[in-house]
Amino acid sequence: MSTFKPVTKPGIPYHVGVVMDGNGRWAKSHGKPRLEGHQKGAEVARNIVKWAKELGVRQISLYAFSTENWSRPKLEVRGLMSLLAMMLPRSIPDMMENGVRFLVLGDITPFPKRARKAVEKACSETKNNTEIDLILCLNYGGQQEVVAGVKETIKWLATQVDAEKALAELTPEIFRSMLWRHDLAPVDLLIRTGGERRISNFHLWDAAYAELYFSDVFWPDFSKQDLQAALDDYAVRERRYGKTSEQVTQ
Repeated sequence: MSTFKPVTKPGIPYHVGVVMDGNGRWAKSHGKPRLEGHQKGAEVARNIVKWAKELGVRQISLYAFSTENWSRPKLEVRGLMSLLAMMLPRSIPDMMENGVRFLVLGDITPFPKRARKAVEKACSETKNNTEIDLILCLNYGGQQEVVAGVKETIKWLATQVDAEKALAELTPEIFRSMLWRHDLAPVDLLIRTGGERRISNFHLWDAAYAELYFSDVFWPDFSKQDLQAALDDYAVRERRYGKTSEQVTQ
């Protein structure tokens, strides 16, 4: 468990992660092309940041493009990259008005130049905002993040005077500092929409202690009421981290 203890309101998760699933099935159910489902989903992604801020959440991470998504049809991948390049710049005024700091979790170097520039511009222009963090997970995979963390740890050990002693004293907190997420708060609540019951390589390290919430609602139909329902469910969970109820309530 991380020792990162961010301040938040009682019963409100500090960091909420969302697997935004169901765009394609929403489009199919409405007789529309898949890209239209992604466009509708992108609108909801913009709205959920405002809803999260209003409800007291301080960080929200959205699983926008996984490392496995490269295997989707090329036309769909191109459409997703174009959507990112087009919609992100349009969202910057809204992020500035609402105090949103835009961050990225993942490796965007393989992205087309236009999409990469849009991401970098959003990060740069919102870097001083403090109301809420929007972390867009792009070309992200939890297993890939852990492997990258192992590589960083090996490099770190090579710089230690006594590498064997440093390895023996390696803790989960030190290892987390080697991960891409080192400057993010641990995920408190992980939501997946669209009816599936798995986390699909999302936030694997933090999933160890995140509360899981699954919604049958397709992402394009996800509303503020649906987010509130997830937060209400979270509020009555008892987070024990291996302790007993009696220990937690003392």
